[in-house]
Amino acid sequence: GAIDVAGTTNLDVVDIDGAVNMATTALVTGVLTTTAATVFNGGFASNAASTITTADNLPQLTLTSTDADAAVGPVIKLYRNSASPADNDLMGKIQFSGEDDAGNDSTFGTIIVKATDVSNGAEDASMIFSPVLADAFPDALILTGAGATFNAGITASNAGVIKASRADNARSLLLYTDN
Repeated sequence: GAIDVAGTTNLDVVDIDGAVNMATTALVTGVLTTTAATVFNGGFASNAASTITTADNLPQLTLTSTDADAAVGPVIKLYRNSASPADNDLMGKIQFSGEDDAGNDSTFGTIIVKATDVSNGAEDASMIFSPVLADAFPDALILTGAGATFNAGITASNAGVIKASRADNARSLLLYTDN
């Protein structure tokens, strides 16, 4: 049969075989479990941390753009919504983690974007790549609109000009071989 509820009804257990149509917001205060893919036609918003877990090596998240135009897509946007943006704010981080050989949760590298200048019309940023080295995270590579800074030796794979300098102004030797 059919049930038509106008207003509020509290039910302890509901078992529904078939489709459910709701004309307003559905509030779930516990865990919502599905046994099939869940489709959100109007988008999805979460105001808490979320975890996607699978037991295989297939992609855990796929973003698909069905546009037929030549514009870029899909797009991942990390948005820092600060009430008081300031120079050198860290805008976002991608963290690569896994288990070490003792089974501990370990971070093996990060990519961070820092807003070095938030002045309207003159925004500048740096992108910092930091792979783990002996349990520390040195900035191995820093990219800016002006170029790249390495914290260690440089290897070039094709011919070109390489400028190397040291922060302590000590003498350096740059060896270039073409073989």
